Amino acid sequence: MTFARRALEALAAEAAPLLVLGTPLAAPRGSLDPAALRLAAGIGTAAAALPVIEGLHLVTGLYPALLPGNTRSALGAFYTPPALTQRLLDQVTAEGLDWRTARILDPAAGGGAFLFQAAQRLRAALGPCEPAFAIQQIAARLLGLELDPHAAGLAQGALEILLADLTVAAGRPAPVLVRVCDALEEPPGESFDLVVGNPPYGRVTLTPDQRRRYARSLYGHANLYGVFTDIALRWAKADGFIAYLTPTSFLAGQYYAALRRLLAGQAPPVAIDFVHARRGVFEDVLQETMLAIYRKGAGPRRAQVHYLHVTTESEAQVTRNGTIGIPADGAAPWLAPRDPAHSALIARVELMPARLADWGYGVSTGPLVWNRFKPQLRDRPGGKATFPLIWAEAVTADGQFIFRAQKRNHAPYFKLEAGDEWLLVDRPCVLLQRTTAKEQARRLIAAELPADFIQAHGGVVVENHLNMIRPSGKPEVPPAVVAAILNSRIVDQVFRCMNGSVAVSAFELESLPLPDLADLAILRKLVAAGATQDRIEAECHRLYGGEAG
Repeated sequence: MTFARRALEALAAEAAPLLVLGTPLAAPRGSLDPAALRLAAGIGTAAAALPVIEGLHLVTGLYPALLPGNTRSALGAFYTPPALTQRLLDQVTAEGLDWRTARILDPAAGGGAFLFQAAQRLRAALGPCEPAFAIQQIAARLLGLELDPHAAGLAQGALEILLADLTVAAGRPAPVLVRVCDALEEPPGESFDLVVGNPPYGRVTLTPDQRRRYARSLYGHANLYGVFTDIALRWAKADGFIAYLTPTSFLAGQYYAALRRLLAGQAPPVAIDFVHARRGVFEDVLQETMLAIYRKGAGPRRAQVHYLHVTTESEAQVTRNGTIGIPADGAAPWLAPRDPAHSALIARVELMPARLADWGYGVSTGPLVWNRFKPQLRDRPGGKATFPLIWAEAVTADGQFIFRAQKRNHAPYFKLEAGDEWLLVDRPCVLLQRTTAKEQARRLIAAELPADFIQAHGGVVVENHLNMIRPSGKPEVPPAVVAAILNSRIVDQVFRCMNGSVAVSAFELESLPLPDLADLAILRKLVAAGATQDRIEAECHRLYGGEAG
């Protein structure tokens, strides 16, 4: 903090020499040696030569950049490139926000990236006016909340520099625009036309009171960005906007089902940008992210989707990329195109009502968490109640099942002890890897666990990095056909429209749109006859509305 504050002071001295910066909101951490002081001053001086917004971004961005990694993660303090703040505010402007009258809140203000961009737009919208009036208007219509007093102090200081010509001309001190507080505990008031920001993300343990308060948007463990989305709904006025930079995981995961239902009912999205940043820009953020605009009280409509490629700190290329619609059950996954070619595919799958349950299957994760049962791992068969242990490596990228345990710490067999019967799988099913990345050729990697293998061994034990797609009775479709369609390129594309994380969850698999049972006759024959992968691919493509090859 000390380093960033010194840089901010140097920036103020160069850019606004008549300004007296307000007192920091927190005592500095430690001290700087003379070399560090000179470096901080040099950065501040250099920042003063940049356009004012760029200079403020540069200096306030020093704070999260210099935090230890674990502290940065705990605070959710991630730098937001100006290209993203500008784009989000441009989008909400295009949707109809009136900067002449709007009241704006950032409930997780950090270093103020959104606040000083918003202040500049508020000021421009006022037009020529007395400095005192402009200051009064901005003070009444712009507010940031921030838990970390060091970040809040930087945001406040940056705003003082931005407004220095007005405060100096008016002979007034800068208004307090950033309050140090915990937004989760602040009593909300539905008075803001825009709630904007880059809220922190990551699992959080809420107090019992907080869980009750935010229960409407929670399912299982809480993630901070989901809670902050709920908070935004409480602060936005009727017809107001919420404009957030968040991970995309809420679009499909079961943990966000309640949040999706809440948004669908109260503030459906009106515009979404999927963000792709060039290497070196926005690297701290490991998850797929998006810019989303929601409008409180808006009626149902399809939201425009763009693909945003951030090429530099301040520049991004925008590609129009189809639309996203909210399903009838708002809690269900929201399918969104990640590629222009996906739009037509989504339009077709939105009309497909069948799911795995209709085919006679349910999904669960492999029950064995191996490191809780280390003494029961075995290197060879033999002995009563010893069964093959199936790891994720048994499912190959080309959809084959190969019994093997070649990776470190993997053992090929497992001995069941008394009471472990729940670990035994004794019916054929489809195995599917639970962890895959978007860079892989396919996200869905499945293989049939053959009946003869189970019969030969009397059952198997399946490790936790595999999903099991299991018959819930007498299935309507053979497991081999289920595996074939899950391994197809067309279903992989559907899944990519749903999932933005590395995990492949049981909830998402059970939500995948599938062809009607009555349409599967050709695919059944092809699989039974051992047809080529190309022929099976062509039939799967036809089942999803394309032309058979």
